[in-house]
Amino acid sequence: MHIGFVGLGKMGGNMVRRLTQGGHTCHIFSPIEDERTALADETGAIAAESLEALVKGLAPPRSVWVMVPSGDAVGQVVNDLAGLLEKGDTVIDGGNSHFKDSVARGKLLAESGVDFLDCGTSGGVFGLERGYSLMIGGDAAAVKRNAPIFKALAPGMDAAARTPAREGGAEAPGEAGWLHCGPSGAGHYVKMVHNGVEYGLMQAYAEGFALFASAGGEQVPEDYRYDLDLAAIAEVWRRGSVVASWLLDLGADALADDPSLDRYSPQVADSGEGRWTLDAAIDQGVSVQVMAAALFARFDSRDEKRVADRVLSAMRFKFGGHREFMK
Repeated sequence: MHIGFVGLGKMGGNMVRRLTQGGHTCHIFSPIEDERTALADETGAIAAESLEALVKGLAPPRSVWVMVPSGDAVGQVVNDLAGLLEKGDTVIDGGNSHFKDSVARGKLLAESGVDFLDCGTSGGVFGLERGYSLMIGGDAAAVKRNAPIFKALAPGMDAAARTPAREGGAEAPGEAGWLHCGPSGAGHYVKMVHNGVEYGLMQAYAEGFALFASAGGEQVPEDYRYDLDLAAIAEVWRRGSVVASWLLDLGADALADDPSLDRYSPQVADSGEGRWTLDAAIDQGVSVQVMAAALFARFDSRDEKRVADRVLSAMRFKFGGHREFMK
């Protein structure tokens, strides 16, 4: 299958590589000439000098995958494509766009008969080797038409799942690593919540290993003061434990490389999806306490002035004369 691909960064470039390895022909565009030329030379993809040239190089019905940063950049590319594509063509947004934006973009393109699929994409820089988990929203016929692309990018049923396949051998929805989640916006909605869950999982692991690290401290009673090997604990949890996961695998790799983790900053960024998840939870009246706490923990990690903690310390001193932490 021939597919257009816009955006050739870390994930986009690897997706082109995986599609090419799967036998598909990619027509690629990036405003950075060296970037598109180098990837074309490496993979055999067809480099286009502009969006217009990319569209002209594809036979209808065309499919164009957009993999650029969420927000204005996606909006600009979608608007440009709306003026170039024809009825029956498809635009696929594989980035982390807000699901409400995807609903609006779907309506915009529908005016000219162009299908819009929002595709939440998980897998990061390891997707080339492992495959990508794909969560797709949009018209069912357009999803079916582009299924060969999704199958090539996804891990497939032979991926190293941590749970056995269902009895009977039939492929269940989502089991191959890609899923049509529902109408426009549903794919990015599911990916948004996926990222909120990711925040919570990461925070739980982080707090557990913080407990292990503190177990050898002088503040701990001597009868259960332990000098624990965090890297070894991570390794044993990876094997047969109910808390085993790919996130734990990545944490174990980090601890094996640098048990002190001194090379890493204690300040933890958030890329927006956690905030969107809380917004949706408020709109829907659903309690997401773990996700909220995990997001706020990231905010706390970046608070260098520690004003809230200083206010607490000051009030405690004022009412009780507690001075142990005063300068």
